[in-house]
Formats: sequence, structure tokens, C-alpha cells
Amino acid sequence: MMADLQLLKLDELDCLIRGVLYIDSVVSSGPSECYYFENPTDPERCVQRSYTLENPYPLLLVNIGSGVSFLAVYSKDNYKRVTGTSLGGGTFLGLCCLLTGCSTFEEALEMASKGESTRVDKLVRDIYGGDYERFGLPGWAVASSFGNMMCKEKRESISKEDLARATLVTITNNIGSITRMCALNENIERVVFVGNFLRVNTLSMKLLAYAMDYWSKGQLKALFLQHEGYFGAVGALLELLNPS
Repeated sequence: MMADLQLLKLDELDCLIRGVLYIDSVVSSGPSECYYFENPTDPERCVQRSYTLENPYPLLLVNIGSGVSFLAVYSKDNYKRVTGTSLGGGTFLGLCCLLTGCSTFEEALEMASKGESTRVDKLVRDIYGGDYERFGLPGWAVASSFGNMMCKEKRESISKEDLARATLVTITNNIGSITRMCALNENIERVVFVGNFLRVNTLSMKLLAYAMDYWSKGQLKALFLQHEGYFGAVGALLELLNPS
């Protein structure tokens, strides 16, 4: 009322999908909008590669904001929200603020980049002494997020950076696990991750790429977009420009 503006309410997920499909179709020069990580399971050989979303359907679009929505997209106008989780970027920042005293997303990520989550989490090898070969569980896999914090001595030996890293790994692993289940249920092999949680967050992107590649034995490709947090705004603009 003060600014004398007229507001038009649009559907968030409609705008998100419209923006993603439009941006990838119009980028003709410069770096590709879409990319993936080659060799995500090998840190020394892991490199970023461009990817063209030609004939993108079907795809699983994972929108990671405060919470997370998992969208199966079959065509420009045909999609469904498969499921969601309340454990998203807002959870990461909220827990980091409580556990470390940080106050911004950038500060939380900076702390996480310097921490070691294995001091906080209980791993498969901590329980079984190594791999649990019968069920294909490697010793380095997380058996219990924050599981080591039941021990007073271990609580006293960790840093705030370790807590931030463990929080990031916990949230990211949960998203990756649900993504894989959704992709299997919908029989979709391409997954596109978007949302402000991934802004300046290469740590989580590589964790997601690693998880998708390792647990699917190379069948699932994790794709990312350069302008991860802006597609809803682009879709809204396109809707406003639509004469109909």
C-alpha cells in the first residue's frame, strides 16, 4: 500500500520449473548453465564438466531451500511433487547457529569447510571394525549422524568447525538418500539439484554427486546449475511477460 504496488501471486513450483527449462534453452555462449562432477568418488580426479539438458525428460528436480521438494518432471506442463523433507538449508543454518554461535549462511559454510565430521559421526567401521561386506556398507559410511556425541570425552574433543561440518554432512546425506529413493521409484536417471542451499556450497554439491554416483553404481547422474537460486524469479518474470 505504501509503495502503491500491485502484487501478482504465482505458483512457486510452476515458476521454478519454467525458469529452469527456459534458462538452459537460451544459454548459447559462455559457460553452460548445467554441469556435473566427473569422477566424484575420486577427489584427485574430480572435475566440473558442462552438460546440455537436451530432451531433459524425465528428470527429478530437487529444490533445496529452507526445506526440500522433490519434483518428477515428465514434460513442460506435466510434473508432480513426489515428496519433501523439512530437513533442508534452514535446518542446516538453524542448527549451526545453535551449535556454533554463527549468524550467517556464509559463516556456517566457512566453519564447515575447516571441520572434520568423522569426529562427530559414528561410522560403520566404528561399529563393525571395518566394512559390513554382507550388505555392501563401506567402513567410511555414516552409521549414526552425531552418534559420537553420546560420549563425554568425544564431546570435549571436537571443535565448532567439526560440528558445522557434521551438520552439513547430515543434512546433505539425508537429501541424497531421499533423492535416490525417489529416482528409483520414478525410474528416473537424471537428477537436477537447485536452490539457495547450494549457493557458494561446493561441499554439498560434491557430497551429493559422490552419493548419487556411489550408491547407484554410476546409474544416477547428479546435475547442477550455475544460477541455482534464481529460477523461480526467472519463471515468475516469464509468466508476467506472457500475454495470456
